[in-house]
Amino acid sequence: MKLKNYSPIDTKFWKGRIDDLNDSDSFRMHQIIQLLDLTYLKSLKVDLSKLNICFIGFCCDEGIKRNLGRKGAKHGPEYIRKEFANLPVTFGNDVVIYDAGNIFCLGNNMEEAQEQLKIAIEATLNKKLFPIVLGGGHELVFGHYNGIINHLVNNDKGSCLGIINFDAHFDLRPYKNKGSSGTMFSQIADKCLAERREFAYMCLGVQTSANTKSLFKKANSLGVKYILAKDLVESNFVSISTEINSFIKQYEYIYVTICSDVFNSAFAPGVSSLQPFGMNPEIVLKFLKEILKTNKVISLDIAEVSPRFDQDKRTAKLNAVIIYAVINSLIENKKNNEKMPACNNVYKK
Repeated sequence: MKLKNYSPIDTKFWKGRIDDLNDSDSFRMHQIIQLLDLTYLKSLKVDLSKLNICFIGFCCDEGIKRNLGRKGAKHGPEYIRKEFANLPVTFGNDVVIYDAGNIFCLGNNMEEAQEQLKIAIEATLNKKLFPIVLGGGHELVFGHYNGIINHLVNNDKGSCLGIINFDAHFDLRPYKNKGSSGTMFSQIADKCLAERREFAYMCLGVQTSANTKSLFKKANSLGVKYILAKDLVESNFVSISTEINSFIKQYEYIYVTICSDVFNSAFAPGVSSLQPFGMNPEIVLKFLKEILKTNKVISLDIAEVSPRFDQDKRTAKLNAVIIYAVINSLIENKKNNEKMPACNNVYKK
């Protein structure tokens, strides 16, 4: 596989505290990560009895620049890795975690970076790896989505894909010649229309203060399912779970994307667009785990960590812990279900 603007990961990104060199119960993440060069992906032998995770960094914030946001997210993947590296390994031999390196945006050519991400996602899914993309600007969604669709079209033509986005914004802004970090779902909606595919989009954590009246009208006209951040409170949890599960039941596969600006700025100061009344991470994690339990999630990303604004590395730490929780939830699903989770059984239908 040929990729432009791609670099395998260097071992220097996976270093950290070592409690013991031999006792696996004392290992931390940096001691078990396996480095993967996507150029040689075809030769990789995957053990399908295990959960196979594949990190891909998307080092780009050109979309944020075009969207007039605070730049810096292109360095997010490096900082997320640093925080993830020291987390404890709690799952024994049930998981293999690969790091496939980074895709870069060169010469402000965001569209090329998105195209390269599409190629990388399709290839990793073809190998039955579960991609977790580390952002980077949220513009990564357009490339990630296209990679999943290409995989499904070539391997499971009758399948339908739903998208669940944890985000303060709809990201449905209009675009003329170029997209941005605020236009991806408009681009996906147009692509779905052109290809006669259903535009299946749910957005959780929407802020009324972060979206114009026009964007709400567009969301409604496109049939977008959404839940406002102010409504994601404990008294509504049962009805919200019902609504999310009702959405998920309609589709064979679910793609989950998380924009870090969905969180309250006290927990996530290192983002392009601060949200003082954003969501508590525990609430996001509750519903994220419920989504994962459906066994339909095929791929996931987490975006817009901007280290230059990240006091005490709070946002990077939060992202690392969320990824940690995702992996542990997938393992639990695997143990509790006779079938493998969607990430290792993408031909289940």
